[in-house]
Amino acid sequence: MTKARVKLPESAKVGDVIEVKTLISHMMETGQRKEPDGKPIPRLIINTFSATFAGVEVFKADLHPSIAANPYLAFYMRVPGPGEFEFTWTDDNGERVSEKVKLNVV
Repeated sequence: MTKARVKLPESAKVGDVIEVKTLISHMMETGQRKEPDGKPIPRLIINTFSATFAGVEVFKADLHPSIAANPYLAFYMRVPGPGEFEFTWTDDNGERVSEKVKLNVV
């Protein structure tokens, strides 16, 4: 996996509903394809995504082989106050990518 991309509003007020957008590069190999010699290509997908804000989980998704490569996930949340997001993607091999992004609350 490579570094993730996260898009937040430039600023938000307490009580605003914001959209959070994430994208990460990953092949998302389903395990259904075969190499030219007929040998199966092992499954390797991102199976879990979670987002916390100020230490509280605000979104979680369990992903399955039908998800496209380079998964894009977006969700909405109401801003409770100032804080920092932490986004975590975990694949079948246990590899994790985490990204921290501070939300500018005015």
